[in-house]
Order: sequence, then structure tokens, then C-alpha cells
Amino acid sequence: MATPPRSEVALLFGGEAGQGLQTLQTLMLRLLSQAGWHVFAASEFMSRIRGGSNSVTLRAAPHPVNAWCEKVDLCLILDPAALPRLQGRFGTETVVVGDPRSLGEVAGMIPLPLQELSKAAGGVLFANAIACGFLARLLGLDRELLNATVASYFGDSANAQSAANLAATRHGWEAAAPHAGCCALLLPSQPRAAAERPLLLDGSAAVALGALAGGCNFIASYPMSPSTGVLIHLARQARTHGVVVEQAEDEIAAINMALGSWYAGGRALVSTSGGGFDLMTEGLSLCGAIESPLVIHLAQRPGPATGLPTRSEQGDLELARYGGHGEFPRAILAPGTLEDAFLCAAHAFAMADASQSPVILLTDQFLLDSVYDIPDLPLADRPPETQIVVTAADYQRYAPSVNGVSPRGIPGLGAGLVCVDSDEHDAQGCITEDFAVRTAMVDKRLAKGELLRFDLALPPRLYGPADFTSLIVGFGSTYGCVREALARVDAPHTAFLYCPQVYPLPAEVVDALLQAQIVIVIENNATGQFARLLRAETGRGADRQWLKYNGLPFSVEEVVAHLQEEDWS
Repeated sequence: MATPPRSEVALLFGGEAGQGLQTLQTLMLRLLSQAGWHVFAASEFMSRIRGGSNSVTLRAAPHPVNAWCEKVDLCLILDPAALPRLQGRFGTETVVVGDPRSLGEVAGMIPLPLQELSKAAGGVLFANAIACGFLARLLGLDRELLNATVASYFGDSANAQSAANLAATRHGWEAAAPHAGCCALLLPSQPRAAAERPLLLDGSAAVALGALAGGCNFIASYPMSPSTGVLIHLARQARTHGVVVEQAEDEIAAINMALGSWYAGGRALVSTSGGGFDLMTEGLSLCGAIESPLVIHLAQRPGPATGLPTRSEQGDLELARYGGHGEFPRAILAPGTLEDAFLCAAHAFAMADASQSPVILLTDQFLLDSVYDIPDLPLADRPPETQIVVTAADYQRYAPSVNGVSPRGIPGLGAGLVCVDSDEHDAQGCITEDFAVRTAMVDKRLAKGELLRFDLALPPRLYGPADFTSLIVGFGSTYGCVREALARVDAPHTAFLYCPQVYPLPAEVVDALLQAQIVIVIENNATGQFARLLRAETGRGADRQWLKYNGLPFSVEEVVAHLQEEDWS
């Protein structure tokens, strides 16, 4: 029996690695997006090439969505092990789809004879295309649009692979006939024209494109989940955009290559995760000593050690803040949306160049692997400008200045000698142990911190009433769930302060904290690292801390529950 149509739907796919979950995700995202819906997808997967038990959460709504939810309207089970893992998210109206031959009898399940249909289609390789056709009909989507989406993904219809997948999709569509519309969407609109279709990006692509917008022309990295996607995306763009890509032998080599690139006039990026960043910290300290620009993408995952290498956490904030020996300025940007991942990556290069300091772009697995639609990317009007100068014969690399930034020359551009050294040095870059010079150089380097805090800073964004009394503070990928949860709950005089720059804290963060009577800090770690940083930098501690550290992001429902536990009277 058909259920009433829905204006929003949450889908859940569960199966093993190697069963085509990612292909199914991509097909359904494209299909729903081209049909006129806003879409979002997030994966959770085990650290193995094949097997395990993985899942994809996919949402389609008439309004933008970019947060993970626990609610499930329709669940497709491809592997028996997925059912006990995921059924805790089922509600009384959840529609379950699966093959009775592999799952056995499941109460209320809509049967999808996947094994039988796969044989008819040519093998298990076509299971995801069959499932796509089946789901499309359950959701009441247009068949011609389905065919166009599948053909576009697999190539021209004359292509043998495309023809085979179109045939498999047809098998799934026809098998769903007795259950058509059981989870139907309210979708009377016409499909989007090609010119009207939004961008479908994941976080890794957004970071990589932002780096290109910032002028990145060199990346040296050692692959490490979940940071590798940025390296892969830039490698794909290398020829088009003139990017030198080096898969280094280790993270130590990668950061030193990047420093060498900046020294020679390049604009370099390194992309890594927590364990790789550990190895980079000596190079980070070298960066501080020689006052070189540098952009480091630090993609967080749960530690310590290998931890949960394919899961998500915000546990490396203090590592980013304090990594590297000695005292020197740095900035930490922590985007929470795809648009901000792009903007922060581009801005990181401008900050690094202007301040001659390292800038760390702090992301996490959830943000990097999430996919959703955005209308466009905010491209700048002009290419990024470099701060490099032509040197004179009397050039001093570390000449004194009020804000701590000296003119930066590069070897061969001008008559000057560009001397840098990891030992303490004088204005010319020559080694010294003069105590007065040492003090002056430390003060010079630290003075650049004011640039990062004020002139070059990315300010926080406040959502909610300006006369708030309660303030939720977060950074990075907690953004989406907090915004959506606040829209669902009556929490008067409550606002959300989203901080895309977490260090140094912009002045607006201090002002907002001092205004609030109740400060709530939300973060994906066990010890409240951001709350600790806020207190250390402003003197204002958190009155509440919402913490999660099991390897999964916050869901909208979890934040709603936290809000409902508060007394907003």
C-alpha cells in the first residue's frame, strides 16, 4: 500500500565495502538533485578495502540540508550484517528494502530480489544500478530522468557499460512496480535544465578548489586518511592549473618540500592527518623560525595513534595550536560548510603570504566526505596577489618593522642575498647568539600575531537574536546540526556563534562571550579542547559542554535533545 507522499526524505543504505554503495550514493544524489531537490549525503565506513559494514545517509529536501540525521524513512540493506547495526535508527514508519534470500524474513520488508535480478542483468556488479532503479520508483521519480542520469554517469548510451547499467536499472524499476510510490516525494516540478543545476561537491573537492583559488601551485603530501582526497583532487587538476604534485616518501619530506617551494616563490600546500602532522611539527617550527608562509591542511580523525582512521572527530585542535617547539605565530581556520572550506582554503594562502606565518586549515572526516549541493563557489574578482618583492643589494630578509612583517624576497629576483636560517639570526639572516638580537627577533615574530587576529582574521558569524542571553559556540562541522536543531526548537534569546577562525580568536568572539549569560560549547572530542582555548584566551569559561567522541558526527536529533534539556524560560 502506498504511503502518503513526503516533502522530505532520509534514505539509508547499508552494505559491505565493495558492494557499490558509493556508486549508488552518487547516482541517487545526481538523480534527486536534477529532479529539483536539495541533497546531502554522508558516509560512515570501516577501515578496510572490502567487507565490513558501511552505510550512507542521504537526505533530500526542498530546502538546503548539510547535517547528519538519525531519522530514516527508507533503508536499503545490501548485506545481512548491516541490519542489526542500523535498525536502532528505524522508526515505526521506516520502509525497509532488502533481498529475502540473504536477509531472511524481516517484518514489513519490501522484497528486492537482488540476487535473482543481478543474474539476469549480468552479475553482482550491476546490483547498485538495479537498486537505483528500484529506489527511484519507490520515491516516485521520473523514469526518463532516471535513464538520463544513469547514462550520464556511465557514458554514452552506445557504450556497452552504459547500456548494461541502463538495462540493470530497468530490471530494478520493473521489480518495484507492485510497491511504486510507497515512499513517494512531493515532486511535481520539472527536472532542472543543465544550466540551472547546482554544484555537487564533497569537502575534499571544496578544499582543493579553494587552494587553487588561493594560488596554490605546489602540493607535497604523503597519503593519509582522510586527507588524501585533497591530494587526489589537486593531482587531477595539475595539468589544467599548473600545479606541481609530489607524493612524498613521508610527512617530514613533504613539509620541507613545501617550505622549499615557498622559499623559491611558490605557493605550497601540505595535506595530512593527525599522525602525519605529528611528524611535521619540526618543520612547522622551522617555518616559524625562518618566517615562511605555509598552508597545512590537517584533516582530523579519532586518535590516539591509528585510532579510528575512517571516522570523524575534532580532537586535534590543541595539536594544531601547540604543535612545534618554541613560540611563533600561527593561524587556525576551521570551516564548517563546503562554501567555507573553499573560502578558508583560499584565505589561508592570503593569510600565510601576508603574515609570513603558517596557517593551518582544520577539517575532519565528516566534512571532507560529505556531499551536498551548493549554487556556486564565490570566486574572487582577480587572481591572488603575491607579497614577494624585488630585492636591492642591501636587502635584509628580517628587517625590523612595526607589525613584524619584513619584505620577502626570493633567490634570483633582484640583487639581494636572501639568507634564511633555522638558528637564531639577525636582520640579514646570519646566525647570532646576541641576547638583545634574540629578544628583538622573538618580539618581531610574535608581533605578526596581531595581523592574524585583526587585519587578516575571518570573523565569526552569529545566527539568532542580537540580544541573546544564551550562546552556543562551535567550530568546523558542528555548524550544520546546530543551525538545523535551533530551527526546530523554541529557544528564545539563544544564538549560535560559528567560528571559522579558532586561533587567534577574532575580537568579535570575545565580545559575544562577554555578552552571554550562559555559554554552551559544542565539539566532537572528549575533553572540550575549544572550550579550554576560549577560556585561556578570553577568561570566559563554558557553562555547558556538549561533547561527542565515538567517531560519528553530531546528529540533528542529538542537538535537539540537548536543547530540549535546557531551561530556556
